[in-house]
Amino acid sequence: MRFEKKPPAIATAAAQLRGGGRHPFGVLDRYVPLDTAQIPLYRAVREAVPIVDAALSKLIRLVGGLTVVCDHTAAQAGLERFLTEVDTGRGQRGLQSFLDCYLDTMLTCGRAVGELVLDREGREIAALLCGDPAFLEIREGDSPLDFQLCARDESGQIKPLPYPDLLLFTPFQPQADCPYGVSLLRSMPFLTEILLKIYQAVGMNWERVGNLRFAVINKPEQGLDGASAQERCAALAREWSAAMQAGRDGSVRDFVAVGDVDIKVIGADNQILDSQVPVRQILEQLVARTGIPPFLLGLSWSSTERMSTQQADMMTSEITAIRRSLEPVVRRICRLWLAVHGFGTDVRIEWEDINLQDEVEEAKADLYREQARALAIQNDGEK
Repeated sequence: MRFEKKPPAIATAAAQLRGGGRHPFGVLDRYVPLDTAQIPLYRAVREAVPIVDAALSKLIRLVGGLTVVCDHTAAQAGLERFLTEVDTGRGQRGLQSFLDCYLDTMLTCGRAVGELVLDREGREIAALLCGDPAFLEIREGDSPLDFQLCARDESGQIKPLPYPDLLLFTPFQPQADCPYGVSLLRSMPFLTEILLKIYQAVGMNWERVGNLRFAVINKPEQGLDGASAQERCAALAREWSAAMQAGRDGSVRDFVAVGDVDIKVIGADNQILDSQVPVRQILEQLVARTGIPPFLLGLSWSSTERMSTQQADMMTSEITAIRRSLEPVVRRICRLWLAVHGFGTDVRIEWEDINLQDEVEEAKADLYREQARALAIQNDGEK
């Protein structure tokens, strides 16, 4: 009896490994809803979603500038010079730069902390500095009016800060059970995680489908042994690689093969899911939390002229509320400067108009009132 040796089996290519495709903001994946505020989480939200960062930046700019008025003429001139030239750190000067940083921290972290730095003699405010609220601890007393600002020392123990009269602290929308304040981004991490998953999937799908990959399938003739089939596959692979390399160099090279060869594009049969509707739904929720009208962020959503006017009025009320949160800080700074220079501490804060549209509407209202008054006088004269 004669036994024939079977030809060796042709080795098949194993499935290629691929990454998990997670977005780079891993802190959002570990977010637990209704958990305590986490400052790194909120900063990651701003970094991950540009439209949220743009909305907060526009809020800070729309708050605008202010002027401080006091009764004493000499005090007014010195106070204006101080508010314009005071050092605020990192090459910045002026009260406006301090308020921009202070407000940015307050909206993002839910609270802001600052410090008034006196000179060695204690006769002048040398600088206004913003601090990192992540290192701040609040120790409450027997009553809600009694609290201390604390920080951890080198040994890790929480101790009250030594000069509380020189510290500025403002919580954003504080609640009864949360003396630290609430971040404007508190309700965004869950939706931000979903949005990043959609963007990550879109990027990976375009990487797989947009950058074409080909599957070259060779069906050998019957009776062809394994060694010959493997040699033919190797030759096809070399020729196909040479043809693709020639295309990268800008030249055209034909691919010629013998036998039943089938070439397909990998992933051509799969369609990329339409992400426009879910992305818009999520962005609507994020933008609504900031209070910024969509058209100010470059979003061309359906909006009539009447609707835009109402959104602008609502934005005005939001900015007015933010200004009320900053006024106590400005008053403390101005009163301390007046006190160290021997002046009275009575000051009045006047904010700049929010935008030109408000001035136009107010001018129209004054015109209509004057016209109505003139008509009333005319009617009384005819009687």
